Amino acid sequence: MLRWIAHVVFGLLAVSPLQAAESGACREIEAKYDATRRQLTSLEINQTLFLATDTGCEGLARRLLDEGASLLAKDRLGAMPLSHAAREGRANLIGPYLDRGAAIDARNLFGATALYYAADTERPRIVALLLEKRADPNLAGRSGVTPLVAAAFKGNDRIVEQLLAGGADPKIVDQTGKAAITYAAARGFADVVRRLLDAGVAADARYGNELTALMWAVGHDEGVGTRATEAVIGLLLDRGAPIDAADNRGRTALMIAAEVGDAAVVELLLKRGADRALRDRQGKTALDLTVNEAVRQKLDTK
Repeated sequence: MLRWIAHVVFGLLAVSPLQAAESGACREIEAKYDATRRQLTSLEINQTLFLATDTGCEGLARRLLDEGASLLAKDRLGAMPLSHAAREGRANLIGPYLDRGAAIDARNLFGATALYYAADTERPRIVALLLEKRADPNLAGRSGVTPLVAAAFKGNDRIVEQLLAGGADPKIVDQTGKAAITYAAARGFADVVRRLLDAGVAADARYGNELTALMWAVGHDEGVGTRATEAVIGLLLDRGAPIDAADNRGRTALMIAAEVGDAAVVELLLKRGADRALRDRQGKTALDLTVNEAVRQKLDTK
């Protein structure tokens, strides 16, 4: 008997979330639940609630709650059903769960809230629902990453706008010394950078290791296109970013671009007035820091 129960419970958990759009998936889950519910433990009933949540089965979820499932149950990472609904985009479950007492700002083992899940998985409808119910947009995970940082990292300007309107603080810095604007700048998301500047972030603000958003932009992530990088650089400079500011190594944006070997960015910075003669704390100029021949040609005045 126990082996049979375990087999059925495993079958419940094995239904793929990819079947969410099919009405038959919820019927299948409920049929399996009906066949075994007299033998299921409270833990297994809660596991079924997580499955119903992931699959978007509102009717079954309500029934499970009526029959003893808990909205305070946690999965192996400490996430509750509300966070599952947010992560999977189950808008039909957000309201009912909150009405039944789900903890809107509950965190998992890594400190992530339902709002963080919604921002990270780029679900603007869920973000709107949670903010409307007064979810805290400034609760950060253990690494200090907020929902706003998650949205900025993804380049989702719509969600960034929602979070700012909902009270998110754009100046919060995570444990690595970075803020939403540094992630957006490094990934070439000019629209997000512009929105954050409009929200009060200073173009000349300093972050970890005395880096500026401009420095993050010129030392952009791999794969960011030249056009996107140049758009961010131009925007930051137009908003007052100091072109020759130095980090804690004494390196300027031009030096960083030279070391990266980005000839197009070096050319842009020079056109905007960057000083090629400046030296870092080791006495090196931008020319000394590059091994890229195209960059050397742009920097060498001989």
